[in-house]
Amino acid sequence: MVDENRQDVLADRVYEAVKAMVMDHEIEPGTRMSIDGLARRLDVSATPVREALVRLESDGLVVKRPNAGYRATDLLDPEALTDLFEMRLLLEPRAASLAAENADDEDLRQLRSIVEEMRRHPETGAKYSVYRQFALLDQDFHDALAYAAGRPLLAEAVTRLHAHLHMFRLNSAPGAAEPTIDEHERIVDAVADRSPEKAAEAMAAHLRSSRVRHRPHAPSPRPARRHGSARA
Repeated sequence: MVDENRQDVLADRVYEAVKAMVMDHEIEPGTRMSIDGLARRLDVSATPVREALVRLESDGLVVKRPNAGYRATDLLDPEALTDLFEMRLLLEPRAASLAAENADDEDLRQLRSIVEEMRRHPETGAKYSVYRQFALLDQDFHDALAYAAGRPLLAEAVTRLHAHLHMFRLNSAPGAAEPTIDEHERIVDAVADRSPEKAAEAMAAHLRSSRVRHRPHAPSPRPARRHGSARA
């Protein structure tokens, strides 16, 4: 059991390390990812690296090609990001409205708990390692609200949309935490007040503001590479 726990901890550590490399463009979009190279870099065996790449493929951050191994996915264009936020504007205000009708006391406690936890992790900025915890809590909030709506298919659709956000390598502008938390509190207050209309309006306003605050990662200029496949 102890060995299994250690393996799980190692697998999670390697997953987060490789994910940070992709999110921060240390591994640039479209670049081939060498399992052996990553294992050497992280001083681990190839097994947890393979497991990490499988998880990252599920996240949409890497892709596996037959006979070519893994590559970091290409960045999606701004038009696709706009489409994704438009989909969120169709689904999430409706989820908030339904949550105002259907959320129970435990749902409300969970939502308020997530908001309070976000206050304890207010770090936002350009590096994934900096904003990781806040981003995870933000996703937890939106997922929990969608499940509080009491419509499993709607909740699943919202969760899938959040997964697609990984593909844009988004980061938050410094100082984005406070307005995000304030907007979340307004949503929870409307849900607690059993006001579907106010909950929907608060969610729509939050998503529009969030679209402005979030932007694709802009990597620093790098020296030109020699011809050939880049490897991690």
